[in-house]
Amino acid sequence: MSELDEIDRGIIAELRQDARASVSAIAERVHISRAHAYSRIARLTEQKVITGFTAVIDPLKAGLGSSAYVSMKVRQHDWRELKALLGALPEVQHIALLGGNFDVMLLVRARDNVDLQRVIFDQIQSMPGVLDTQTYLIFEDFYPR
Repeated sequence: MSELDEIDRGIIAELRQDARASVSAIAERVHISRAHAYSRIARLTEQKVITGFTAVIDPLKAGLGSSAYVSMKVRQHDWRELKALLGALPEVQHIALLGGNFDVMLLVRARDNVDLQRVIFDQIQSMPGVLDTQTYLIFEDFYPR
């Protein structure tokens, strides 16, 4: 994989700002031709620098009124199976394997606190390999871009 240059970084910044922007609009903003922008985006996608295009959803407007970060201590040899089980839960929106006082951090979003409790207590804590969890409620989301 080649190192990213200023044009690549500009394209990525534009796509992070608006993943639905047309190739022509991106090309204009980074001062290159449409064909050049198209080939750069294709290369970045092929090299897995760009792994997908997505919409950013307001959780409250989407009916997800309760959110939390859940830190977990897990048995290390159970990680691969556990990752697959966590990834299958629709309420788990992000999974990060960490180093430090705990092993995994999850972003969990649910309809309300009752639903959040169900996901954490009944589903996550009962998974094989989960040793301990701590829940940190999110009062407000802020997305600095």
